[in-house]
Amino acid sequence: MTAIASFPTIVGSYWRVLNRETPVAIRTDLLHAAHYLHQLSGTEPSPERARALETYLNTVSDHGLNASTFAARVIISTRSDVISAITGAVGALKGPLHGGAPGPALDMVFEIGTPERAEAFIRAKLDRGERIMGFGHRVYRVRDPRADVLAQAAERFFSSGGDKRLYDLARSVEATALRLLREYKPDRRLDTNVEFYTALLLHGLGLPTQLFTPTFAVGRVVGWSAHCLEQLAEGKLIRPQSVYVGPRGLHYDRAPASVASSEGGPSRR
Repeated sequence: MTAIASFPTIVGSYWRVLNRETPVAIRTDLLHAAHYLHQLSGTEPSPERARALETYLNTVSDHGLNASTFAARVIISTRSDVISAITGAVGALKGPLHGGAPGPALDMVFEIGTPERAEAFIRAKLDRGERIMGFGHRVYRVRDPRADVLAQAAERFFSSGGDKRLYDLARSVEATALRLLREYKPDRRLDTNVEFYTALLLHGLGLPTQLFTPTFAVGRVVGWSAHCLEQLAEGKLIRPQSVYVGPRGLHYDRAPASVASSEGGPSRR
């Protein structure tokens, strides 16, 4: 679809203009992931960089009825157009509880700095009752299977040219966090989620954190489009019901006519 093909060009061109650089011409000989990296940097990426990003885009292309996908399906169910539905999905993805989540996971790794500081840093967070970013999931009660895919992609990428020290630090932080989470919260299953290795892989590719969510959209637009087509074929309006849970037995007292008149208006029924 046009939206899927256009997202890398839209994000890449806007990013370059934002940084006072000229957008680059489209290379029709490049595959999707390589095209996106070329649109951002203006140079053709290495096969290793293209493969790493391709793995990420495939991994996040769809993931059930998440917030942005649900938004897209609700909009398209009204028989609006697909682009409007995808625009609504982008708005949902922008929220920090959805697409804006990977950045803080990487920030924590950078703040820790060395493997030796990991335990004290994470213990202090847990003692304060703070969340450890990159761990736990609203749906999964096991290790996020997407994290395994991206962990392998990150290992392959960093072994062939990325900053191996950062990769080793991240793995050490992960191991320490998992051990301490089991110590502090033995009754909860808090495993590594997709955010942790997303942040590591995208940073390794040279993308700043401001591009993490837009890059997520470059991958997820595939899923949004598929859901829109499925919803259109079904042809049903999504109209959830709600249950009123507020106070009951309330009544409206009409103000006396003299009071209403003094306020410049008639009495209301």
